[in-house]
Amino acid sequence: MKPRNIIRAIESAREGLRRSERLVADYILANRREVIHMRIVDLAQEAHVSEPTVVRFCRAVGCDGFQNFKLALAQHIAHSPEYEAFTFTDDDSARQYTFKVFDATMEALKKVRDSIEVDAIEKAVELLANARRVELYGFGASAAVASDAQHNLFRLQISASVYSDPHMQAMSAMSLHSDDVVVAISQSGRTRSLLDAIKLARQSGAVVIALAPSGSPVAEASDLPIYIDVDLEEGNYTPLPSRLAHMTVLDILAVGISANKKGLREHLATIEAGLQALRLEDKNP
Repeated sequence: MKPRNIIRAIESAREGLRRSERLVADYILANRREVIHMRIVDLAQEAHVSEPTVVRFCRAVGCDGFQNFKLALAQHIAHSPEYEAFTFTDDDSARQYTFKVFDATMEALKKVRDSIEVDAIEKAVELLANARRVELYGFGASAAVASDAQHNLFRLQISASVYSDPHMQAMSAMSLHSDDVVVAISQSGRTRSLLDAIKLARQSGAVVIALAPSGSPVAEASDLPIYIDVDLEEGNYTPLPSRLAHMTVLDILAVGISANKKGLREHLATIEAGLQALRLEDKNP
């Protein structure tokens, strides 16, 4: 069996499982590292189900049996290390907060990678690649993310603008048409002004892609939500991992566009060759 994201398979299948099978799923999700060392009788006892129920659960998530399931789970854990949550204190040394920021960022990216809906990515790539105009809306840290995305789209020969002022967003939204696309970016998913702009854009006929937490008002108000669920704890610096997760998803969209748009590779090669003239010559042997 090829290595795959067995945890995501469990989460996706959970709602369709029988009640007894959901007990197995819930126990595994809460104790995944312990389960890889268990016998089937141990798991059945801990989940308060029968051994045949464990076997049915394994088959429901795409495995041939319990041993096959444990192999998939072990492979997932080996390729998905867990990092400590980022909690900054005034007593942290430079080494401590350096490693905390790296760990928090890697954990956030891993979590988003494991939960990303590839179908939504494919649809977003198609919409962006064929859009007449792309307008990017965001406030605060999300505005910086939008500006970075605009740079990527510019290199991909896509006309894109960024608006981080509510009045400018409103004017932009009211000037859009059915062949235009809005990318609404929000780490909280609850910014009132952004919701107003989304409503206006959809009334104008534009398609709205949202990068926001699942179940949030921004995600629910859009035509195509791309869920980015990153835990935001109290503190001045905790938005950092969330911002990088949003930027990574936008980079994924840019890669998708570049892979599917004809003639783009030649255009990017021309740009790169032209930029060489602006750089200092590398004199290292």
